[in-house]
Amino acid sequence: MALRREPTARQMRLAVELRRLREAAGLNARQAAALLGVSPAQITHIESALAGVSEKRLRRLASHYACTDEEFIDALVSMATDRTRGWWEEYRGLLPTSFLDLSELEYHARFQRHVAVLYVPGLLQTEGYARAVFSARLPELTHDELELRIRHRKARQEIAIPYEAVIHEAALRIRVSDRVTSKAQLTRLLELSEADHITLRVIPFDLDGFARASSTMTYVGGPVSKLDTVVRDAPHGSVLIDSEAQLHMYRTRFRMVEAVSLEPVQSRDFIHRLAKEL
Repeated sequence: MALRREPTARQMRLAVELRRLREAAGLNARQAAALLGVSPAQITHIESALAGVSEKRLRRLASHYACTDEEFIDALVSMATDRTRGWWEEYRGLLPTSFLDLSELEYHARFQRHVAVLYVPGLLQTEGYARAVFSARLPELTHDELELRIRHRKARQEIAIPYEAVIHEAALRIRVSDRVTSKAQLTRLLELSEADHITLRVIPFDLDGFARASSTMTYVGGPVSKLDTVVRDAPHGSVLIDSEAQLHMYRTRFRMVEAVSLEPVQSRDFIHRLAKEL
C-alpha cells in the first residue's frame, strides 16, 4: 500500500496516541514490530501517520502495550477505521491544510469551549464581521481567497454540539469594520445565546480576576477526554495541542475564566446594552 503524502491532523493524532502507548509500555519500535509480526518500518510508518492500521492490528497492539482502557481503545479504532469524506474535502488544495484539519476536528467533537479576548469567535461571526477580519490580513488575500474563507467559515457554523464561549468586552467593543457591522454582530450573538446548545458569557472590563487567564483558546472535546484537543491561533494557521499535561492546564484555565465571567442572563443583558449604544 502506498504511503500517505499528507496525513490529516486526525490521522496524526492516532499515530501519536499509538506511539505514546508503546512508549508507556517501555517498548521500542523493533520490539513492537516483533510482537505484531511485522517489520520495524511498518511500526514507524504507522506512528508517523504515513500508513493506516486495521482494527485487528490496533487491538493487538493495545493488548501488547497492556492498555486496558476499552473506551479509549474503541475511540482509537473509530479513528483508524473512519472513512468519512466530510464537507471540508471540497476545499482541499484550495485552502491551507489547517482550515481542513480544524473542520474535521470540529466535526468529530463532543463539545467546544472558547475563550475570546480580541475577536468574536469564528463560529459566532456574521459574514460581515468575518469579511472584515479576513480582509485585514497581510499579505492581502485575493478576491477568490477571501470568498473561499468566508464560505468555509459559514459552513463551519452549523453548530450542533454543546458550545460554550466566554467573550471579553474588548472583543465585543472592537470595531473590526464599522458601527453597522458591529451592531449586526452583537445582534447575532443575542440570537445565538437563545439556542439551547449555546452558552455565552461575558467578561466586562471592570470585572476582577482575569489576569491569569487572559489568552484566546478553543477547547475541543474528543470522544474520550484523553483525545481532547486545544486549538491556539498562530501566524500561519492553527496549532493543535494534545499532551495530557497541557490539556489539564487548559481545562483549568477555562474554569478560571468561566468563574470570573457574568452568568448567561447577565451576559445577554450586557450585550444588549452594548448594542443599544451603537
